[in-house]
Amino acid sequence: MKFIHLSDLHIGKRVNEYSMLEDQQYILEKIIKIADEEKPDGVIIAGDVYDKTVPSAEAMQLFDDFLVMLSKRHLKVFIISGNHDSPERLAFGRKFMKDGGIYISPVYDGNIEPIVLEDDFGNLNVWMLPFIKPSHVRHFNENAVIESYTDAVQTAIRNFKIDTNERNILITHQFVCGAERTESEEISVGGSDAVAVDVFDDFDYTALGHIHRAQNCSSEKVRYSGTPLKYSFSESKDKKSVTVVELREKGQISVKETELIPLHDMVEIKGKYEDIMLHDFYKDTTYNHDYMHITLTNEEEITDVIGKLRTVYKNIMKLDYDNTRTRSSNRIENNEASEQKTPFEQFSQFFELQNNMPMTDKQKDFMLNLIEQVWEEEL
Repeated sequence: MKFIHLSDLHIGKRVNEYSMLEDQQYILEKIIKIADEEKPDGVIIAGDVYDKTVPSAEAMQLFDDFLVMLSKRHLKVFIISGNHDSPERLAFGRKFMKDGGIYISPVYDGNIEPIVLEDDFGNLNVWMLPFIKPSHVRHFNENAVIESYTDAVQTAIRNFKIDTNERNILITHQFVCGAERTESEEISVGGSDAVAVDVFDDFDYTALGHIHRAQNCSSEKVRYSGTPLKYSFSESKDKKSVTVVELREKGQISVKETELIPLHDMVEIKGKYEDIMLHDFYKDTTYNHDYMHITLTNEEEITDVIGKLRTVYKNIMKLDYDNTRTRSSNRIENNEASEQKTPFEQFSQFFELQNNMPMTDKQKDFMLNLIEQVWEEEL
């Protein structure tokens, strides 16, 4: 049985104030073409369908169009909610859509039943576990000790009635230990949201969402498909793809990536203004079409530099200077480095600057617990 594994569509997202809806429509149509070529039995969407818990009408319409195109091809579609989704809103109409082969995870209530598929090799059970936090799972498991995200996911899975003699797929949306993050993801407190990979040992394939870079976690049996589009310049050198996974008899699995070429790429360039404005610099590139991050190394400020650059680089998203002045003042205009730090790391840095000494272990423990409490209340 063959599946196309997607995640983190983030429909409706804006990057540096640019709407990505046109790019998202383009890439979803490309995914439909891949489905026509691969002829899978189903499509997995492992969370973060939308970028906001209350998506725009345009975002909802785009996803609706995508589901209609999949449904017309008689594909089974499996959708779970991620940390950016409202599980209640995403699950609206799920009982009706189930009759059309579109399965959406309900709000987590402690009880999860698999969708059972069948092929020449027997049953294949698809388990759908939406994004959960320890507080979600504690509510339905009062006697269990749940202190971490690993505890939460492990407890949720223990409540499954898994027949390990049959093939089992898990779809979930969590940060698995060791996965390589990018700057376009939400960052939790000091990695406190990390889930140990061995909690997925009973599954023949775990289709993960949440991390934006396609990658395996310990083996191809536990995998992030990554986003279909680049959502930060930290991903500029990445190749985006969909994951095609095929499960044959028990223990036989094959995984491959099929590359996605975007409508606009995300590109970083660096140099002097007069050099990057030369025709020879950009003539054999798509820079006039791509989303650009430009770092100028000129020592002097250039009047109306954005306007001038846009005569060539129409979709410039971000401009920085890297010169003697910015380096000496440690003020290169780039917020992404600080954005990838956890709240704990940022507070630790602030504490050390204020007090001329690092925090003690007791102070660190106190602050980690405090931030974790606030984080759980807000999420």
